[in-house]
Amino acid sequence: MRALGRLAQVCRWLRRFTSCDLRWRRIARASLNSGFTRLGTDLMTSVPVKERVKVSQNWRLGRCREGILLKWRCSQMPWMQLEDDSLYISQANFILAYQFCPDGASLNLRPLGVFAGHDEDVCHFVPANSHIVSTGGDGKIGIHKIHSTFTVKYSAHEQEVNCVDCKGGIIVSGSRDRTAKVWPLASGRLGQCLHTIQTEDRVWSIAISPLLSSFVTGTACCGHFSPLRIWDLNSGQLMTHLGSDFPPGAGVLDVMYESPFTLLSCDYDTYVRYWDLRTSVRKCVMEWEEPHDSTLYCLQTDGNHLLATGSSYYGVVLLWDRRQRACLHPFPLTSTPLSSPVYCLRLTTKHLYAALSYNLHVLDFQNP
Repeated sequence: MRALGRLAQVCRWLRRFTSCDLRWRRIARASLNSGFTRLGTDLMTSVPVKERVKVSQNWRLGRCREGILLKWRCSQMPWMQLEDDSLYISQANFILAYQFCPDGASLNLRPLGVFAGHDEDVCHFVPANSHIVSTGGDGKIGIHKIHSTFTVKYSAHEQEVNCVDCKGGIIVSGSRDRTAKVWPLASGRLGQCLHTIQTEDRVWSIAISPLLSSFVTGTACCGHFSPLRIWDLNSGQLMTHLGSDFPPGAGVLDVMYESPFTLLSCDYDTYVRYWDLRTSVRKCVMEWEEPHDSTLYCLQTDGNHLLATGSSYYGVVLLWDRRQRACLHPFPLTSTPLSSPVYCLRLTTKHLYAALSYNLHVLDFQNP
């Protein structure tokens, strides 16, 4: 990388020659959060690879500028999603949509839209084509059309619905009432439960496989020995459980698929685990331990080498290089005596967004 930089200083022709994307792709694939997946797919073809490698060095070295995008007076448990140039974030029983400014490090504070319908706080939501699927403490699922005021809600569970995912026209939800349910998204069949699965445990997290053939539930690990179980999406039958010898209470608070055969989970027992279903379902391939013995609330990945996790105390965000065991950089976003978990994380190649009890924080790695 240094050799290419020095060569670019010789003359204009060599500068153009060394700026070609092909000469930076191999370096970018080995870099953190450069927009390339583990299989080499380029997710950001509109941005020069050389510029992404430059920003990637800031992720590696922990160079960033911290800012606060939003504040609220009352303590919240916010959830958020990024869609194109928009941010969706829950506050109490509403979901608000904001538009990013061109720099990505600030927001237009006038909401683009407000999605309501729940009687209690929104627990979780996901975008699904032109809709937002939300769940709340009222036990209901809400379907909101993004570009209109159309909203439908229906009773889904007996207690709060902690998690939801939606892919391929199918909704899966998990609740404190110890059930997971499968629902259709089709307009004529909303509210018709396809399968009810007795999990024997409170469900904290859920995710549908990219193959749309199964889904995984993360539970509290109190009533059942395994907090990670995979279910058939078509029949609702148990396919397998992941891991063994989990201590009681080692519940899974966040889980995500990286590919049809690999997934990541973060637990109450302070570990992030990487699972490969092609090798073994009884033992994870890799695990990383939170260095301060804090519960991990959420995780995000660039699909390659970078892993980001949110801890339960003092708003600590941790960055990891998955090729190493030790944490790369901690970023405490609150100071003593104020403490808050990091409830939700989202990444772009230039920014990291973290939702805490009173603030939405941004770490800007493009302009540190």
